[in-house]
Amino acid sequence: MELFVNSVVNFAKDTGIYNIFGYFKEGGLGTLLMIIVSCVLMYLAIVKQFEPLLLLPISFGMLLANLPLSDMMHPEWFTATDIDYGYILKHGGLIDMLYLGVKLGIYPPLIFLGIGAMTDFGPLIANPKSLLLGAAAQLGVFFTFNCAILLGFNFQEASSIGIIGGADGPTAIYVTKTLAPHLLSAIAVAAYSYMALIPLIQPPIMKALTTKEERMVVMEQLRPVSKREKILFPIIVTIVVALLVPSATPLVGTLMLGNLFREVGIVERLTKTAQNELLNIITIFLGVSVGATATAETFLTPDTLKIVLLGLIAFSISTAGGVIFGKIMYKLSGGKVNPLIGSAGVSAVPMAARVSQVVGQKENPGNFLLMHAMGPNVAGVIGSAVAAGVFLASFR
Repeated sequence: MELFVNSVVNFAKDTGIYNIFGYFKEGGLGTLLMIIVSCVLMYLAIVKQFEPLLLLPISFGMLLANLPLSDMMHPEWFTATDIDYGYILKHGGLIDMLYLGVKLGIYPPLIFLGIGAMTDFGPLIANPKSLLLGAAAQLGVFFTFNCAILLGFNFQEASSIGIIGGADGPTAIYVTKTLAPHLLSAIAVAAYSYMALIPLIQPPIMKALTTKEERMVVMEQLRPVSKREKILFPIIVTIVVALLVPSATPLVGTLMLGNLFREVGIVERLTKTAQNELLNIITIFLGVSVGATATAETFLTPDTLKIVLLGLIAFSISTAGGVIFGKIMYKLSGGKVNPLIGSAGVSAVPMAARVSQVVGQKENPGNFLLMHAMGPNVAGVIGSAVAAGVFLASFR
């Protein structure tokens, strides 16, 4: 009987219910707050549908990491100067194993492979000047980098914060996991939250910087793009970027490989796999493992509030930079370019292009800017990857 009672007591001591109060006492209110934060993010993903494909796994990973005795993730193992991968493989939990794909830089390039397989670069090829709008929309990245330095962040941390302005979650994760892994959870949540809020953040900035006359401009139809051009484009871009900014090659190279799959028309199985199964699997692994880095010690800090604020500044300045350069092109072209397409120079494909279309059509119901905005939009993907490469080459 005594053995039975001891067994029951030992079992009870191993449950989360028994340990939860001591766990919260040890971790302070921070752990409880993190569980509440994860539930709020799940609400935003499920009910409000804010970037649900990534916000939902991120928030659930956050929940798993903060539950008592889950022992699924140990973020402190990955922020050490000398990471013992052998120890992690032997003693790590499930999410520790999944997080290796983030730490080793595997997941973001694979996501770019899927994005490339889904993206039509035709509008950019038809209107190469769109590259300038994509470059102008990186203004927020470098502006916020300097702001972060002024607020006391080091160069590596400032680079990771600034890249939020590119509105590209995988790129932000790729830079941060290398330069400032201790900020990964805060930067990932900020990056994907602002991507989800594009329809709310961008229109007021677009309207404030343009006149009604500019917003009503109807642009000429883009020229047809040949299959040969579409096949040569990813090959040429990969060579040029690899020669100029080698650190950007993992992102740009996989993006272009996925696009080459799409355009050659002879590897349909690979194209569909990259677009669907591979992209979906990597999205789950990336979201859950990144979310699991958000413990009270790493997330509930003054730096997190600074990152959220700086991320908003970065995104707003990037939007403004694209629109302002669009106004310059409007003047130089004699009123043939609608400056609204400049806001699509951020990397959120195709959401930012759709916002340009919606804002333009409200002013002129007969206006169709979507295809014109897709040029700067896909240029922004390349631009943010190149900006990431510049930071990595400079501060790694």
